[in-house]
Amino acid sequence: MLLCGGHRFNVLAPIPFSFGTFIKHLATSKCSKLSLSTKSFTTAASANVFSSSRFEVLNSRQKEQVHLYIDSLLEWNQQRMNLTAVREASEVMERHVEDSLSIIDPIRTSYLSHCGASSENLNLVDVGSGAGLPGVILAIACPGWRVTLLESMNKRCSFLEHVVSQIGLSNVQVKRERAEKLGQDVSFRESFDVAVARAVAEMRILAEYCLPLVRTGGIFVAAKGHDPQEEVQSAERAIQLMGASLLQIYYVDSHSKHGQRTAIICLKDKSTPKKYPRDPGTPAKVPL
Repeated sequence: MLLCGGHRFNVLAPIPFSFGTFIKHLATSKCSKLSLSTKSFTTAASANVFSSSRFEVLNSRQKEQVHLYIDSLLEWNQQRMNLTAVREASEVMERHVEDSLSIIDPIRTSYLSHCGASSENLNLVDVGSGAGLPGVILAIACPGWRVTLLESMNKRCSFLEHVVSQIGLSNVQVKRERAEKLGQDVSFRESFDVAVARAVAEMRILAEYCLPLVRTGGIFVAAKGHDPQEEVQSAERAIQLMGASLLQIYYVDSHSKHGQRTAIICLKDKSTPKKYPRDPGTPAKVPL
């Protein structure tokens, strides 16, 4: 349940109308936001960063792991490769860590409502993990989750393997592969409870990357910007072809210039046809 305009309602009820009608209503109504208030933070490692209410609920070991991650990210970013445009620890916390933490509640709420009795031991894949966002942060905050960081670039995988070892995350594996190939690998196809993606591609491409990896009855979560209506509407056909449907768009507070971001939740209703995903490169070149 969420509170919106003084009324309580079920945000994850199945949508009884078309995508077009959904988008029309979405544009004029908002669910209550998942708050990420900030306070000054002045302990070790990455000094002078800001913390959110979600960061505050982490235990001391988890907070230390977050700072180790930030320090490793900035060190590798400066000395070895371009992992992020952000150069300051405070910005990493505000723009990356808090955004990653903000999708935990949408994942848990939607999973408990539609997929299973518990969200404590999820098998999750972060598609196009890049610098490990959101996957590494999710693995720190939710140690019961098994997290696979899927990344196709060797250099980024080297960073991910380093930071996972540096932090001491036993619940994470790094997989170097393209999403299109992993989606056709019987060892991984339709094996994950949850697939997440952040800053990878538009929704109709992401649907083909991610949904073949999700088990029937699981969910796909795309972290998007403040105004996803047009993108979601254009992805209607791709989502349906993958055997899924849209459940909900969550609005979450953010430090972006617009003050909010969104988490788009799709439910995998049935098995994805075997012809998807298509050959590597095709989803991006010829989106569904």
